[in-house]
Amino acid sequence: MESTDMESRKVQRLGPSTLAMTLPAEWAKEYGVEKGDEVSIRMGGKGTLTVLPESANTEDSTATIHADELDAGALERAIVAQYVLGRRVIHVQQREGALDSDHINAVYRAETQLMGLGVIEETPERIAIRCSVDPEDFTLDNLLERLENTGSTMREEAIKALAHGNPDLAQRALNRERQANKIFVLLLRLIFTAYQNPNLARAVGLESGFPLIGYRSVAKNLELTADNADDIAEIVLDVNDHSFDLDQAAMREIREFNDKISDLTSLAVRAVVERDYDLTIEARELFHELSDREQTILQDLPEMSNEELLQVREVLVTLQQTAQYAMRNAEIAANLSLNEESDHVTIE
Repeated sequence: MESTDMESRKVQRLGPSTLAMTLPAEWAKEYGVEKGDEVSIRMGGKGTLTVLPESANTEDSTATIHADELDAGALERAIVAQYVLGRRVIHVQQREGALDSDHINAVYRAETQLMGLGVIEETPERIAIRCSVDPEDFTLDNLLERLENTGSTMREEAIKALAHGNPDLAQRALNRERQANKIFVLLLRLIFTAYQNPNLARAVGLESGFPLIGYRSVAKNLELTADNADDIAEIVLDVNDHSFDLDQAAMREIREFNDKISDLTSLAVRAVVERDYDLTIEARELFHELSDREQTILQDLPEMSNEELLQVREVLVTLQQTAQYAMRNAEIAANLSLNEESDHVTIE
């Protein structure tokens, strides 16, 4: 039962300092709440009071995916979706007959993509996989910082590979992309489960569920910055001799551009985590400082072939996109910070 209808209930006095109201009978029946049971009560912003049955403190544990009508790719995506939705155990089975090898391989591919997921039982007809992640083992803030740091490391390795013509460094950046995806999908899992169960919001480091929508957007922006670093590493592997024919001054400008972008991405995440409006102002100033850097570097480039010029421009455009994603995160941080009282805001 899930209803968006607002109901009015009369508050009654039970003693000199105790007020009470009745619980909806349909709600009590659906969640098995009876006389003498304990429920959790949580006070939220804007005068909200959340009542949770004891069953809400346990994870929505099990889902079964019927693979009969799914190809391998669709099955793999379904497993990832159930992981994101917070399932503890996921069963994959056929309604009739044994799982084919494509389906089995899809299960194991999904397992390698997802943090804390492992096969616990396998028969020809059925595979059970279990997620061992405990929400209390992580905070959303820490995972955002880890994802930002992973993306910055990938970008630094890709640019350094370009400067030194080092394909091994570029490949190292590409290899980190899987770790970035694992962190991103884990963030989604914790965000979804905290949204479904307000008790878990505190477990993942939040005082309320209010920031969850913003955190979802920040996580996606950070995942896109990791994809950008991946793109630069691919360019390095594709270009002749894995390096551009640039003089030291031009390459130094590109590396300094990347360093400033790393400062910006880190600053934006700090602003989110610390709810600091002053940091968002600092991030905006840095972003404006970088706004014309792409064109300045292009104008200063020495003569080169059109093909190589396009590749340099692709790297610079990718770096500029990363700066834009960081600025989006700074804007989200501004919204979160201005929802709390500070030197800049009084909320009445």
